[in-house]
Amino acid sequence: SLDDLRFGAKDRPQPAHRLDRDTSGCLALGRGPKGLKRLGRLFREGLVEKTYWAVVEGGPSDDAGVVDLPLLKVNDRSGWRIVPDPAGQPARTRWRVLGRGAGRAWLEFRPETGRTHQVRVHAASLGCPIVGDPHYGAAPLDAPLALHARALAMPLYQDRPAVKIEAEPPAGMAGLLAEF
Repeated sequence: SLDDLRFGAKDRPQPAHRLDRDTSGCLALGRGPKGLKRLGRLFREGLVEKTYWAVVEGGPSDDAGVVDLPLLKVNDRSGWRIVPDPAGQPARTRWRVLGRGAGRAWLEFRPETGRTHQVRVHAASLGCPIVGDPHYGAAPLDAPLALHARALAMPLYQDRPAVKIEAEPPAGMAGLLAEF
């Protein structure tokens, strides 16, 4: 629990950004109001480098590229979803193929902006939705989302290198990655 991460501090650590509920991996926490504010500024200003790994259905024809596609949140009777729309917020994601095989590909995504479901919608826009994505792919309901927040690099101090963290994929995704 977050209480276990206090390490004697008065305040409970709080997330400085968000991950989708079904996405595994790195999540930066602020250990107090000052730290949380500082981390929040780094994320808002696009200074944090984020790296995601995903296993996708099919795969793009190229080995690397950029998706520059504005995203808009729309609401209807069935709930909300994110759609590509020129009237939406700017969203840009760099991607590259790390492996291919068996009708799937292992992609690395580096979002330059931080929009809700950005990586998921951008993967689908490439014609290769993320395995297990019930919103932007054709996933069976029991398939877990194969999206992992692999790494963060945060420039916390001006006179020091960025703090870099990595998370190993969980067992289910590691099994998928073993195919590559």
